[in-house]
Amino acid sequence: MSGANSSSLTPGYFILHGVPGLEAAHIWISLPFCLMYIIALVGNVGLIYLISHEEALHRPMYYFLALLASTDVTLCTTTVPNMLCIFWFNLKEIDFNACLVQMFFVHMLTEMESGVLMLMALDRYVAICYPLRYATILTNPVIAKAGFATFLRSVILIIPFTFLTKRLPYCQGHLIPHTYCDHMSVAKVSCGNVKINAIYGLLAAILIGGFDMFCISVSYTMILRTVVSLSSVNARHKAFGTCTSHLGAIVITYVPALFSIFTHRFGGKSIPHHVHILIANLYLICPPTLNPIVYGVKTKQIREGVIKLFCKEKDALDIK
Repeated sequence: MSGANSSSLTPGYFILHGVPGLEAAHIWISLPFCLMYIIALVGNVGLIYLISHEEALHRPMYYFLALLASTDVTLCTTTVPNMLCIFWFNLKEIDFNACLVQMFFVHMLTEMESGVLMLMALDRYVAICYPLRYATILTNPVIAKAGFATFLRSVILIIPFTFLTKRLPYCQGHLIPHTYCDHMSVAKVSCGNVKINAIYGLLAAILIGGFDMFCISVSYTMILRTVVSLSSVNARHKAFGTCTSHLGAIVITYVPALFSIFTHRFGGKSIPHHVHILIANLYLICPPTLNPIVYGVKTKQIREGVIKLFCKEKDALDIK
């Protein structure tokens, strides 16, 4: 093991402790996380493949879903394999710069996921409130620009995390009581003043998460008004039924995210530290695991696409 000594202001490495207080249960904790990661990989990669190959799914709603799936599978891949190495092989050392890179991608991708959910809410708003203009408003260039703008927003607002964390002096050791390099978990290892880090972290969460939740709330308020004004009960049911998968994804993403953010900053010592760590990990792995399942169960076109794809594979095997 190489790195700077304890007096160095910039360590060569950090030690990711895992889940403090539950070291004896690391193997058991790893099993559900490993299973969820496999489901997330298979589900999201399968969803991306299905959308790219099934012509009936070449629509704005599914393009945004493919973007969400890409974000989800990348997000859980940045943390879960490293976490499993800690749990299974006790490989806890991570290079200082690698830690900063992981921290950047974790926060950038979580903000990206929030942005994609916001774009999907706007997609539903246009589809239900302006159905006749849907195809002319959400063209492929508009979708590409919206996706790129969301990505650029996340990168620009998260880059300062890296510089704010790198400038801190680390003279109190290099043990991080976490399974991955979270911004505030790394900052709290420092012996310097982390007030700026805490303020900027909260500001970034409000600027991105708060703005996205505001846009989602406004979109669904307008959607609800439009749906209620429809004269046919079947039309109301059908219109709102197209939103159920997206609403499920919002709940899956934002509930653990908000719990993790606010308990981490305001929970103090009332909540055990290992609960913070487990919730933070569930926050990263639950949406990638559950989103493909929710969309697969609730979206008729995706179910039909899966059946059609399997039928094609079966026919190809029969021909051989």
